[in-house]
Amino acid sequence: MRHLNASSSSELDFIRESARDFAKKHILPNVMEWDEAQHFPVDIFKKMGELGFMGVLVPESYGGSSMGYAEYITIIDEISQVCGSIGLSVAAHNSLCTQHIAQFGNEEQKSKWLPKLASAEWIGAWGLTETGTGSDAGGMNTTAVKDGDSWILNGSKNFITHAISGDIAVVIVRTGKKGDSHGMTAFVVEKGTPGFTGGKKENKLGMRASETACLFFDNCRVPESNILGEVGEGFVQSMKILDGGRISIAALSLGIAKGATNAAIKYSHEREQFGKKIADFQAIGFKLADMETEIYAAELMIRHCGSLKDQGLKVTKESAMAKYYASEMAVRACTEGIQIHGGYGFTKDYPAEKFFRDVKLCTIGEGTSEIQKLVISREISKNV
Repeated sequence: MRHLNASSSSELDFIRESARDFAKKHILPNVMEWDEAQHFPVDIFKKMGELGFMGVLVPESYGGSSMGYAEYITIIDEISQVCGSIGLSVAAHNSLCTQHIAQFGNEEQKSKWLPKLASAEWIGAWGLTETGTGSDAGGMNTTAVKDGDSWILNGSKNFITHAISGDIAVVIVRTGKKGDSHGMTAFVVEKGTPGFTGGKKENKLGMRASETACLFFDNCRVPESNILGEVGEGFVQSMKILDGGRISIAALSLGIAKGATNAAIKYSHEREQFGKKIADFQAIGFKLADMETEIYAAELMIRHCGSLKDQGLKVTKESAMAKYYASEMAVRACTEGIQIHGGYGFTKDYPAEKFFRDVKLCTIGEGTSEIQKLVISREISKNV
């Protein structure tokens, strides 16, 4: 597959090759072992930290790579072509926990936590979703009550990436009235804080090497100095963080779609029926043509959105569109990948089935496709 370059710079080409080589050398040989065991390979993320992949958007002054979204999209894309689980964890660490601190932390907070996150000395988690509040994030029940110069947190968060292995979490909890968009606050909670624990690892359909579990808060005392921004700003902050996070999920979708399509192309030139390669049959060739075309369109959207983000422009509508289109496109590509493989696509001897299992999360995580359409439609109406 020919790749669309956001930039002709040798730097971006170098980053692409670095991410591709790392994925082939350190991730590919272990993909199925990690998947079947639901093993979260912390050591791999430490190695990626050494390459600058875990602090892509963090300024150099805080130990980061000071790169932009063109590079960030490329890194996630290349890694996800090999393993969606690892791509997902890279995206969650960079876009959610790390970026929340980078965007809304004060100087002391950024100096304290960003160097550890950018190097992957610490793995980051981010908590918004709760058992009873998925898409309705504003209805959260986890609370924080002020007690002197501290706040006492009680409740839980679920479907949290790195909930067990994470060393630090940014969590949004209710400090005001339920449903009030200015009644929620973002806190940083470090691992080892009394009353702060991770739950049982979720047994998932796909993305099995990316750790997912609950976070529990039982009279967890957090100093007021761990609040990001001001009290009551947490929900508004999280919506801004998700604008950028959705670009990373779109890039994740793109990489998985490319991986599935590359596998289908390879197989179609190896498999022969009726005396010729199945790639030579129009039925298969047209499937591949559709897959490549949709990937190309998705990448244009994602790269454009990343460019807007790098310019500091609002991307609420654009990131929702990119995430919505790329994730749904990727599901179609992976479904066709299975079909092209036929019966073999239903076995674990070929990579098609894992791409198929992993990709579905892309239409759910960081806002379902239905929520993306809601965001897009609301943004459109603002211009009327």
